[in-house]
Amino acid sequence: MNLLLPLLLLPIWVFTTTLFSLPVHARPDPLVSTIYNPLLPSHYPPISQISAQLEAVSPGMPEVRVVHHQDVNKRILIALVVASTLLGGILLFLSCFWIQRQRNLRNSGRKSQQNLDAAKGLSLGPILGKFNSLRANGKKDSVTVIEYHLLVAATNNFSESNVLGEGGSGRVYKARFNENFLAAVKRLDRGGQDGEREFENEVDWLSKIQHQNIVSLLGCCIHGETRFLVYEMMQNGSLEAQLHGPSHGSTLTWHLRMKIAVDVARGLEHLHEHCNPPVIHRDLKSSNILLDSDFNAKLSDFGLAITSGTQNKNNLKLSGTVGYVAPEYLLDGKLTDKSDVYAFGVILLELLMGRKPVEKMASAECQSIVTWAMPQLTDRSKLPNIVDPIVRDTMDMKHLYQVAAVAVLCVQPEPSYRPLITDVLHSLIPLLPVELGGSLRITEPLPPVCPEPSSH
Repeated sequence: MNLLLPLLLLPIWVFTTTLFSLPVHARPDPLVSTIYNPLLPSHYPPISQISAQLEAVSPGMPEVRVVHHQDVNKRILIALVVASTLLGGILLFLSCFWIQRQRNLRNSGRKSQQNLDAAKGLSLGPILGKFNSLRANGKKDSVTVIEYHLLVAATNNFSESNVLGEGGSGRVYKARFNENFLAAVKRLDRGGQDGEREFENEVDWLSKIQHQNIVSLLGCCIHGETRFLVYEMMQNGSLEAQLHGPSHGSTLTWHLRMKIAVDVARGLEHLHEHCNPPVIHRDLKSSNILLDSDFNAKLSDFGLAITSGTQNKNNLKLSGTVGYVAPEYLLDGKLTDKSDVYAFGVILLELLMGRKPVEKMASAECQSIVTWAMPQLTDRSKLPNIVDPIVRDTMDMKHLYQVAAVAVLCVQPEPSYRPLITDVLHSLIPLLPVELGGSLRITEPLPPVCPEPSSH
């Protein structure tokens, strides 16, 4: 604006200067000048005679000169009036422009304050809208950044009463953003390069992978050295909490357990068969299998996931959970999609027997569920005795034998003997009723599912 005013006034200045440079006196009459010339020849007539002749020839000459001066003055006056009018108009225009600009700035400030006030009021609409838009349009590699103060308010300053669970990487909190929307906030307290790498890995994979049996990432937050991940709410918690928590699996019927197994297999199949390049989860376990209000199972925690074929024994740090780690990975560092199949076999044994993957014995030693169960899984006379008492005698025995056979194949020490997860899925689908997503048609109605009220 400081440069605009001189540029606008420059033409007026030039115009005014030109007018003022006009002559303000009349050019002297050459006849009069000649009269006063001392070199005038002596034969010229007397002055009185010349004057008389001039008056006769050009009467009123002095009046003509006066009229010329008045005309010039009028022109100057008109120019000044026009220049002043233009200058006033320009100044008026600039004043209006400045006033309008100030109003726009004030309105912009009010809108910003309203947005801030809405954020303080925990309006998650823009966040959810952006998330839903990205999902609906199929946009990947995008994740919503959620402000820290929203998480603080939604979790009641990370209150102990809102803790849903706790793992090796940190706690998970229930977050209530409004009356109708709940989410789960994982607070990653693990610092250093490993913690930062796992956080970035989780955000990277879950922003790319979209599947009904893989948990959805709603957003993330970075606050100082602490990292936060915000997931969709899974009302029934983890499979580990359902099987080994206070209820000891009492809410999980045989068909619900088969449904969970099929859902996990579908999630793994998507990672192994439909992702390009294939993805190895590397940390599949019951605590990383989450259950929604309808007991739909979804895979979570992709902090250790890698693509198949990018790892070798020298550059891959041994990671995983005891009891789920495949022997070839534990001993030789060899990691393939068959390592995930081994972990799936362990989960299938948990569902079948209701026991933890590793249990302490009386001698203070630990024994894996695979070592303990393997001899009994292949003996049809002993198999019913190791089944979880909650679901014992509630299934078709042929189905029980088939599930046991699939589990035995999955936990084979030799990776090449293990089936592909696609083959596992096709073996389990016929055991699951159509109503739950399988292909089994039963004549008797399914017993009603009455899950215990969730504390989440």
